[in-house]
Amino acid sequence: MIPVTEFRQFTEQQPAFRVLKPWWDVFTDYLSVIMLMIGVFGCTLQVMQDKIICLPQRTNQTELTNPSVPLTPVSSVTVRELKGLKTNLDIQQYSYINQMCYEKALHWYAKYFPYLVLIHTIIFMVCSNFWFKFPGSSSKIEHFISILGKCFDSPWTTRALSEVSGENPEEKDNKKNSASRSNLNIPATEGNLEMTQSLRSIPEKIVVDKPAPSVLDKKEGEQAKALFEKVKKFRLHVEEGDILYMMYVRQTVVKVFKFILIVSYSSVLVSKVKFTVRCTVDTQEMTGYQHFFCNHTTAHLFSKLSYCYLCFVIVYGLTCLYTSYWLFYRSLKEYSFEYVRQETGIDDIPDVKNDFAFMLHMIDQYDPLYSKRFAVFLSEVSENKLKQLNLNHEWTADKLRQKLLTNSNNRLELQLFMLSGLPDTIFEVTELQSLKLEIINNVTIPAAIAQLEDLQELSLYQCSLKIHSAATSFLKENLKVLRVKFDDMRELPQWLYVLRSLEELHLIGALCSDASKNVTLDSLRELKSLKILTLRSNFTKIPQSIVDVASHLQRLCICNDGTKLVMLNNLKKMVNLIELELVHCDLERIPHAIFSLSNLQTLDLKENNIRSIEEIISFQHLRKLVCLKLWHNSITFIPEHIKKLGSLERLYLSHNKIEILPSHLFLCNKLRYLDLSNNDIRFIPPEVGVLQSLQYFSVSCNKIENIPDELFFCKKLKTLKLGRNSLSILSPKISYLSALTHLELKGNHFEFLPAELGCCRSLKRSGLVIEDALFETLPSDIREQMQTE
Repeated sequence: MIPVTEFRQFTEQQPAFRVLKPWWDVFTDYLSVIMLMIGVFGCTLQVMQDKIICLPQRTNQTELTNPSVPLTPVSSVTVRELKGLKTNLDIQQYSYINQMCYEKALHWYAKYFPYLVLIHTIIFMVCSNFWFKFPGSSSKIEHFISILGKCFDSPWTTRALSEVSGENPEEKDNKKNSASRSNLNIPATEGNLEMTQSLRSIPEKIVVDKPAPSVLDKKEGEQAKALFEKVKKFRLHVEEGDILYMMYVRQTVVKVFKFILIVSYSSVLVSKVKFTVRCTVDTQEMTGYQHFFCNHTTAHLFSKLSYCYLCFVIVYGLTCLYTSYWLFYRSLKEYSFEYVRQETGIDDIPDVKNDFAFMLHMIDQYDPLYSKRFAVFLSEVSENKLKQLNLNHEWTADKLRQKLLTNSNNRLELQLFMLSGLPDTIFEVTELQSLKLEIINNVTIPAAIAQLEDLQELSLYQCSLKIHSAATSFLKENLKVLRVKFDDMRELPQWLYVLRSLEELHLIGALCSDASKNVTLDSLRELKSLKILTLRSNFTKIPQSIVDVASHLQRLCICNDGTKLVMLNNLKKMVNLIELELVHCDLERIPHAIFSLSNLQTLDLKENNIRSIEEIISFQHLRKLVCLKLWHNSITFIPEHIKKLGSLERLYLSHNKIEILPSHLFLCNKLRYLDLSNNDIRFIPPEVGVLQSLQYFSVSCNKIENIPDELFFCKKLKTLKLGRNSLSILSPKISYLSALTHLELKGNHFEFLPAELGCCRSLKRSGLVIEDALFETLPSDIREQMQTE
């Protein structure tokens, strides 16, 4: 006998696949097993028992002419008739007749009924599970089942659902789940029952042994983080097509067609299964008989089994028809989490489509709790909360304190780079004065920032942040310096326009002041205390928003990254401006609007295309100008009008194309800093000795062949840079520079150094930039003196 277990492979699926088998699939699976048992039982009977038993039909002529019947007395004949009629057929003849009648006289349905049942049932089973095995769908299903199981059992799912339901995790952790509901007076709603069931899936150590239930284990947090990434990628992959839906529809259609076919012919042919069969076989020459009466031994049982099988097929088919109605009546390619959003309060769970939606519809037929717990991993809010917990676990307050450094403004600064969010522990570092955030997106600055009472400086580099209203109030009153670097306008915080205590604002990013191209820099009118404004952008004219703070602005820096700055008339309104930087603005001349800034002390026109500075004569009206930076331009000539700048103390003319130094330059006798490096200068006028206040003098990277002795009369010189020229002799009068601390001579043609260099007592080896071989030309005592710190 064939055991039913041999057919187990047709119905056996992984236990996890049960979540994708709705009640009708489970019901039809049971029906398939019953039908399979009918088929197996019928086949076993066919194999183990005789199929048909036939006896010859005696005719009158046969009885009279058959010599095998002896003439006997009446009494003896009567006795023999009681024992049966003698046919003179042996066992081989009976077997032959049975086989012939089975093949010719028995109806095919009666012969092959159990095999038909077996074949049809196997087809049903294959159709019911084909989408689990089809190469185009099986991988998606297995991946989905794997992710779903991990999401369902994840402790983060339980925590997220518990938080939105308003439960107190600490109280719940200290009490048993059964007692917790009564002690906290929580009604036994469906959501609470689901959360209780979810908690049971968490290992006991997480619920009992953790001293702080609000913090997940680090490993659990990493696993939940990985689940979020898997769900995102899986969703993008599965929502692209509908192969799962189409495969399920096709297998359902096949089952319906199969049901109609079976019912159509079985209802007609089931009556053909008869117990007695008449058989006529032309075997008279071999057996002496032509007509036979046959008994189909299993006909009675097969008849009952066929009616029973037909009933099961009808129930099976009706179930398939209901499945077809469910498939075509409902929109299964779209799935809405509306009920989950209402129940959990997580409003950002997105609706899904195509195969992803179809699988979720199938899961709902098994247990809607799976969809609810799975939805947690589709929510960005939930993901952000998880990231926050992981951040807090990784970035403790002690670790943050170790990263504190003192910045250029002499403030304690904390720099955080490429984090997934802002750790809550940062608000425990109350001594923090400056906070620098780089490439941190989609986080909210909470009201807890008010705990940082000393915070005065905030830097946001490519950060997309939101801010709590209470945090805005705190920054409005306390923030002094704000730096923002952005690539997208969404990264430019709108709350910066209300920071009335702000003193410094530095903006780096693509801004446009042209109204036809959408003005992006709003009014700065509310920044009543703003004194320093730095803009690194692509302006064509000075924005009107800067004019709003013109009355109290003291320093303005515009770096235009090569975009030509054309209209500068608004500069005239900045009467209190002390420092002005117009860097890389493609200026060809010194703007006339600058000459109206009577309070200007520092002017920087770095990296422009200025060739002529004849307008420098107008600088005589800027009586407070002490620093002029014209470096990195294309200036070829210094006009004699420069002598009018009597108050000038710092002059930067490096990286130009100057060939001749006019003697009038050295009539600016207040100069303390003079940088003429990286030009084409060949000669230094002896008038340089007039600069008795000179402390820094650089002519490196020029073509100078001789240094005038008058230079060494500038006895306050501390830094002298003569490197990369054509010098061959250094005058012994360098001994006059007793205050010299830095001397650069490298890149010349010196053969030796004068021993008088030892008179420069403040000059040490670290401040002497020369070749090692040239240093060895000094006397040994001088070398030792310089090497002594």
